[in-house]
Amino acid sequence: MVKMRTTRRMSCRGGWRLTAVAAALLAVVGVAGGSASAAVADWTKQAPATSPSTDIINAAMAYDAATGTDVLFGSDPGQTWTWNGTTWTQQAPAASPPARLDAAMAYDAATGTVVLFGGLIHGTVLRDTWTWNGTTWTKQAPATRPPARYQASMAYDAATGTDVLFGGLGNTHALSDTWTWNGTTWTKQAPATHPSPRRLASMAYDTATGTDVLFGGYNTFDPPSALNDTWTWDGTTWTKQSPATRPPRQGGVVIASDAASGTVVLWIYGASDDQTWTWG
Repeated sequence: MVKMRTTRRMSCRGGWRLTAVAAALLAVVGVAGGSASAAVADWTKQAPATSPSTDIINAAMAYDAATGTDVLFGSDPGQTWTWNGTTWTQQAPAASPPARLDAAMAYDAATGTVVLFGGLIHGTVLRDTWTWNGTTWTKQAPATRPPARYQASMAYDAATGTDVLFGGLGNTHALSDTWTWNGTTWTKQAPATHPSPRRLASMAYDTATGTDVLFGGYNTFDPPSALNDTWTWDGTTWTKQSPATRPPRQGGVVIASDAASGTVVLWIYGASDDQTWTWG
């Protein structure tokens, strides 16, 4: 729950019950100058001097290109941490979002801020919008905003200069609506076609085509029913793609844009064999 190419990491939205910390680390497949397969096959366990609390679960995380750090916002307790490539630093912002699980978060290159929307806390589904400027969080007061949701997908669309939010779980059911954030307010889109209702879909920006690519997700909550369809957003509507081959219906999917190769890289964790896929 990506987008800006840097020498370190991209933001992403992970798969079934995957914490955003793990998702962001898996998104290293998008490192500039390296092949996707080599990056996935070569992990290095870090030993930072400090780390976020182990009490944090289902956190949100995105790469902040303005500060060159990864920004993590935790659940109970609500904490903000940044990763500079070597260690984690707990931030002490003057203001902060309430603690939550499964929020959507993405970097907004147009405003140079990280955008956080919604989430779930103690059974309450949220619909607030917050932005991180590298120092503190600011609660936004948009004229319009999406309905409450969690486990939604969000990615920055460089072609339109907006963040695109899709689906997730509302108070009673999965959603299939599309919203864009322009740095000031949310706008509900009315695409001619769109993906079916789902949660935890993976979405990333495709630099080669100037579209956002959405893959899979789950169309029910319990038991989860995995999807493996591919959709692209061109700023106006969604188009269902018909690739000759596609990844399997399997949970645990992370995705990131790889500007170096001009592809979107998808990796499935927990598979019995190598499940690295590229789109483009």
